[in-house]
Amino acid sequence: MSKSSQTNIVRPPSIVLAVVACLLAQLAWGAVTGRISGTVKDPTGAVVPGSQITVLATLTGIRTETKTDSAGYYSFPALPVGHYDLEVKTGGFRDFKQTGLILDVNTALTVDIPLELGPASQEVTVNAASVQVETTNTQMGEVITDSKMTTVPLNGRSYTDLLALQPGVTPTSSGQYGAMNVSGGLNPGSLSVAGQRESANGFMVNGGNVVEGAYMGTAIIPNLDSIAEFRILTNNSDAEYGNYAGGQVNAITKSGTNQFHGDLFEFLRNTDLDARNFFSPDKGKFIQNQFGGTFGGRIIRDKLFFFGDYQGWRKIVGQTTNVLVPTQADRDGNLADLADQITGVVTGGYWADQLSQKLGYTVNQGEPYYTPDCASNTDCVFPNAVVPQSVITKPSQNLMKYIPLANSGQYFSTSKFNETLHDNKGSFRVDYNSRLGLISGYYFLDDFTLSDPYGSANVPGFATATQGRAQMANIADIKTFGPTAVNELRLHFMRTVNVVDFPTGGLGVTLDSLGFVTGPSTLGIVVQNKAIEGVPPVSLNSFSIGVPGFPTANYNNIYQLLDNFSKVKGSHTLKFGGSVHYDQITGHIFGANNGTFSFNGSETGSDWADYLIGAPDSFNQGVQLPLHTRAYYYGLFAQDSWRVKPSLTLNYGLRWEVTSPWYEAQGQ
Repeated sequence: MSKSSQTNIVRPPSIVLAVVACLLAQLAWGAVTGRISGTVKDPTGAVVPGSQITVLATLTGIRTETKTDSAGYYSFPALPVGHYDLEVKTGGFRDFKQTGLILDVNTALTVDIPLELGPASQEVTVNAASVQVETTNTQMGEVITDSKMTTVPLNGRSYTDLLALQPGVTPTSSGQYGAMNVSGGLNPGSLSVAGQRESANGFMVNGGNVVEGAYMGTAIIPNLDSIAEFRILTNNSDAEYGNYAGGQVNAITKSGTNQFHGDLFEFLRNTDLDARNFFSPDKGKFIQNQFGGTFGGRIIRDKLFFFGDYQGWRKIVGQTTNVLVPTQADRDGNLADLADQITGVVTGGYWADQLSQKLGYTVNQGEPYYTPDCASNTDCVFPNAVVPQSVITKPSQNLMKYIPLANSGQYFSTSKFNETLHDNKGSFRVDYNSRLGLISGYYFLDDFTLSDPYGSANVPGFATATQGRAQMANIADIKTFGPTAVNELRLHFMRTVNVVDFPTGGLGVTLDSLGFVTGPSTLGIVVQNKAIEGVPPVSLNSFSIGVPGFPTANYNNIYQLLDNFSKVKGSHTLKFGGSVHYDQITGHIFGANNGTFSFNGSETGSDWADYLIGAPDSFNQGVQLPLHTRAYYYGLFAQDSWRVKPSLTLNYGLRWEVTSPWYEAQGQ
């Protein structure tokens, strides 16, 4: 496989000034193209108007042509990223050919052409050999190519882990926004650019917005081998971008070429050389296997191309817990080993009456539950630190079977189970060079399931599953109108579904069967979600049991339309455009729908004693209220790159945007 190198364009020192005026926005569209421009001159330095300029995409064979104007200037304002050869033909001069030009996303290359006198049958060929210097674009941000991405070892193979390699970018996770890992647990782009929050960044794939709207992380993370390059803009963005306070990341996927090409890969990690967990008698599992491949090529030479990819990810991670659990004596109510914790007094007259009825002797408000050496119920509620069976509640008794006994010494329970990840992602791209323009279509799908053996508990039996699906469809048409005008039309759709911490263990049991008082006509618990009814979430100081109290489900749809028009007029490269999109976020937060209990010793001083007598520190129950939030966005921009002279370029523009307030579609 051959690799084209880049060109070193030697020019006088250039001064580049930028004036970009942008209004606040929440979404941006990113350019998926780049620009090549320059001036054609003869040996005396005079400009050569009317020269025929052709750029050839070397991998696809697609040609684009233009001519120099009266000032000898030419420009290709919107070329797809890739490798190019540039040819110049004009009467009285030798043909000129520059090979190995590499055009990256959202970059502007200046290639000035020095012609030599001679017959056209003689050709001057310049082979690019060094880094091309971008001298007419004021945007700050580096381009990471596919060769750089695939040569760096990445745990999880996510391009978002490479964003922090650039100046001004810092990995961070404040936890404030809790960005969902919608792509198999990969980094959703939690980073700070120029000191801004992680929610201030924009993410695009092939020019379409892929920000997960509820938590502002990227929802689409393509297979690393399918990405041609990506760029993060950290400052001085053009007016075609919305004004994110942080960075704007645009990833471009690979397309097919005239040559069939592809690869296969597999990456494996295991525990062969690992040490065991201190609390586990043997080594916990850790197996990570990522495998897949890519394949692309032509359907019709120089016309129709395809590219597809797949990546599978299988991960097994052993988890070991070591928790302090009650002894059998504690379960029976003999709390002699916890006596020094029982320092509380009876709070409230009503609670004192309830205890009196159950115990059969008088209990007074303010009476201590236990004092050292207390052996009579006239001195304390629980003589000898023993809780009588008559006062231990039915729910407390019925829930004990879900609390493991000690298996590591007298007081600790150790367990070991595996967390598993099963992720499949793939995409398919088609590019068609037709009379209607360069038409491209891209579809991406990612499905994953993460199984947690413990869920929100720290004892076994309460497993949960987090499931996610991310889809994206993008259709674009880049159409040239003569040698100086290009229009880019793009339609984009993205959908994400994320169901987090949905219980798979601890179900199949009702609160009523556990001894709880339930029903709308009672003072007990009103079950609001039968689908997740099971062992209720109960937390003590050293352990917790039960199904998750706060599973969530989010559905996010984004519909977008974009149109940009570029026109070269003299020394000006003008660009106008607009975009509109409609966002839908539907969220279901099952917030403590069936109740959660917390015991921390606020009544007796001992969390376990509180649990036995049914005196929680808190009980929470929320309502199930789905949210159907919607918003519209409209944006227009105009910008100009004015080449005042070879050493002075002005970039300026203006953007107007309107983002509607979020509203509830069903009036809730």
